[in-house]
Amino acid sequence: MLNFNYSIPTRVFFGKDKINTLSENIKEYGNKILLVYGGGSIKKTGLYDDIVKIFKNDHIKYFELEGVKPNPRIDTVRKGIQICKENDIDLVLAVGGGSVIDASKVIAAGVHYDGDAWDIVLDPRKIYKALPIATILTLAATGSEMDAGAVITNPETKQKLGTGSPNIFPKFSILDPTYTFSVPKNQTAAGVVDIMSHVFEVYFSKTNEAYLQNRMAEAVLKTCINYGPKVMSEPENYEARANLMWAGSLAINGLLAYGKETEWSAHEIEHELSAYYDITHGVGLAILFPYWMEYVLSEDTVDKFVEYGINVWDIDKTKDKFEIAKSSIEKTRDFFNSLDMPSTLSDVDIDDKHLDEMAKGAVARGTLGSFKALEKEDVFKIYQMSL
Repeated sequence: MLNFNYSIPTRVFFGKDKINTLSENIKEYGNKILLVYGGGSIKKTGLYDDIVKIFKNDHIKYFELEGVKPNPRIDTVRKGIQICKENDIDLVLAVGGGSVIDASKVIAAGVHYDGDAWDIVLDPRKIYKALPIATILTLAATGSEMDAGAVITNPETKQKLGTGSPNIFPKFSILDPTYTFSVPKNQTAAGVVDIMSHVFEVYFSKTNEAYLQNRMAEAVLKTCINYGPKVMSEPENYEARANLMWAGSLAINGLLAYGKETEWSAHEIEHELSAYYDITHGVGLAILFPYWMEYVLSEDTVDKFVEYGINVWDIDKTKDKFEIAKSSIEKTRDFFNSLDMPSTLSDVDIDDKHLDEMAKGAVARGTLGSFKALEKEDVFKIYQMSL
């Protein structure tokens, strides 16, 4: 196991009615809030009214930034930074899923950066300070409520890039599974895929000695496999929603990755799809990940797929190791299909027009991964397999 420093500083308030902790926690940081949210679903569900009522009752002054889109745009971030600077904001409160939270993180960091906000996406070393960030989660998927990363899209340059800093860990996050009851089936399914994909990126690793982390990773995967179909058919199943919500946080808060080399190849490959075609992140991952698995399967990597197949999918361990490995990939694809996720790029109207540019963009920061290192040509082949 590799050396690591453990730090997950976000306080989590999990369960029904935990919004009652909102005011007291906000007031630890100030009294002027930027409320950030997306397309208005929180108004339809009544969550917005609940938050505003709390603000008014406890004399918390708030300003709003609404309309954050999936694959959050840098221009929205710039707008949020301007509001914060003009109104001397004390804390940024993100209410929504990963896109809203990611935008809020970069807004909070951008307030303390003199240049353009895109600079701190390109180079996270420039994030030296940030406003306090808090979240109220409404979608189990990205885990952004409990990690130090953010992904922002620049439509002008056709780039979707990750950035991160310990300074942008949320101070606290409220996770009430009932807030996810109204999430549509397609978004729920994409969220399940996203959670599993985060686990894959740290599970498929050359670090073989992290036994504990691997078993925890398998538990998160089996949780998604168990509860994903249930929540699709029973959207108000509290047990299912709660388990998926907590799985989303644990998948990417660092716990499963400590002491390991990690991958993140498929995410970089998918980010190019989102940048060019603005598709849902989980949808892109559902298409790409089984093809990535097929591509990286070799004599050098087969044992990890065997471990995955036996421990996660309960495949007969007496079978040939390549048979187990290939079956595990097939079961992964079959599970995604059972959630009504697409299997090919053509299913979402993506053709081969931009494959070369996307492959080039995916490796713009260098070779992808180490489980099987991928160059531009490798990424291009994975895109071709996915057509």
